[in-house]
Amino acid sequence: MTSTVPNAVEHTDGQQPPITMFGPDFPYAYDDYLAHPAGLGQIPATEHGTEVAVIGGGLSGIVAAYELMKMGLKPVVYEADQLGGRLRTVGFEGCDESLNCELGAMRFPPSSTALQHYIDLVGLTTRPFPNPLAEATPSTVVDLKGESHYAVTIDDLPQVYRDVADAWNKCLEEGADFSDMNRAMRERDVPRIREIWARLVEKLDNQTFYGFLCDSEAFTSFRHREIFGQVGFGTGGWDTDFPNSILEILRVVYTEADDHHRGIVGGSQQLPLRLWEREPEKIVHWPYGTSLSSLHVDGEPRPAVTRLHRTAGNRITVTDANGDIRTYRAAIFTAQSWMLLSKIACDDSLFPIDHWTAIERTHYMESSKLFVPVDRPFWLDKDEETGRDVMSMTLTDRMTRGTYLLDDGPDRPAVICLSYTWCDDSLKWLPLSANERMEVMLNSLGEIYPNVDIRKHVIGNPVTVSWENEPYFMGAFKANLPGHYRYQRRLFTHFMQDRLPADKRGIFLAGDDISWTAGWAEGAVQTALNAVWGVMHHFGGETDATNPGPGDVYDEIAPVELPED
Repeated sequence: MTSTVPNAVEHTDGQQPPITMFGPDFPYAYDDYLAHPAGLGQIPATEHGTEVAVIGGGLSGIVAAYELMKMGLKPVVYEADQLGGRLRTVGFEGCDESLNCELGAMRFPPSSTALQHYIDLVGLTTRPFPNPLAEATPSTVVDLKGESHYAVTIDDLPQVYRDVADAWNKCLEEGADFSDMNRAMRERDVPRIREIWARLVEKLDNQTFYGFLCDSEAFTSFRHREIFGQVGFGTGGWDTDFPNSILEILRVVYTEADDHHRGIVGGSQQLPLRLWEREPEKIVHWPYGTSLSSLHVDGEPRPAVTRLHRTAGNRITVTDANGDIRTYRAAIFTAQSWMLLSKIACDDSLFPIDHWTAIERTHYMESSKLFVPVDRPFWLDKDEETGRDVMSMTLTDRMTRGTYLLDDGPDRPAVICLSYTWCDDSLKWLPLSANERMEVMLNSLGEIYPNVDIRKHVIGNPVTVSWENEPYFMGAFKANLPGHYRYQRRLFTHFMQDRLPADKRGIFLAGDDISWTAGWAEGAVQTALNAVWGVMHHFGGETDATNPGPGDVYDEIAPVELPED
């Protein structure tokens, strides 16, 4: 019997598509689904114009709303803060408008193929992001225990760093069949992906990232584990992830989510904002020229949701911050899960009890950043004695941890991300104001670059964020702890509502928390598309036979199910 899974399809040009961040848990080709000329599906004409609540105006909510609108439904978007969620691009007060910084998502791997569909759709461009030792990064300084090393490539670092990189590669081969899985994902070999992953989920669900390293013969050296935690791979140090499930890390490395990152020129928040205003060329029911903006009063989303409950006829009733009460036959919830426990009054009847447990167990990573605008990319100046860049992208065990240098050319103002930290490192900044943070960071970097006066180049006030202190987020992104696989499976598969009791249907979960690839915008897009399929199915719609949706092929590629007893 031939598989109906889209990613098993042969490509006429003989070329396999690029590796995609569909992940080993649910190997569905969302990029093929989006690119198919038949579209994502259709609903009965009798349902055209029906309102659907979309709670949360981040990327997941906007993608879901956009696709529902194209099907002929009327999405009603609720947003407590600002459109974009953690795609948040801000400027610097009193500075050139071209200067901005990314408080949330700032770098996207090529394996984010569904995300790339929407980036292309709205006409945005990307460019290489200056990660440590990346080709686009002029130089990198690794500063550990008071000793600094300057490098353009990893070969410029002392041998111990190459030993650590080799140990990581060996560790992945020994414990996680890395080459085999990476090859299967690149070839979109679904049976092989499922075979490998089923074995690893059962074996590794209870294992931490750090425990996985310690179990490897390649990482018997504590010194090597310490260096690996502080310098890491791809995006920098990963020791803040050490307590998390190793399955979370494997999803990243299998899909090459840590490699070849690109940033969105002009800022990532443009993506949801442009989708909000976009008038689709192919749209059902609505007249040409309709956009999400035009379907909302004054072009603005409705305010924060304060209450969600079920009412007669299995409807979802939404109360917002203005006191307005509206009832819907279907709703999509895309905000961070903890909002359902704190900011929004909810009936227990909204979800099955085991889903409530999964929501309560969601584990968030804290994260903070601080940016300053500078007059020019002075770091490209050459030291007269050494001939090296006077300052570099910096990885350190000091408070700053990661410092990124961002410019638009030698004669233009530029931006420094003085510090990007996660978890415990982020919490250290929490009590400090933006200016206090900047002072500590400048002093720390002054120890690494004693001959560089960063302060004299600063042309505006610092901009900072601690996502754990943002009232509508309470953290940067989800990261499962050991033993959380079953919880995540419940949340991700929630869109398959034929498997739920009739009185638990009609509200669909989507967003970063729900995805298997938390912390990456791709996961927000994929779960939005799952929810769109769920709503379409809920209203009696269907996909074209030539382009089956994620729910149509679910039984073939459903996530591995672990026993509960």
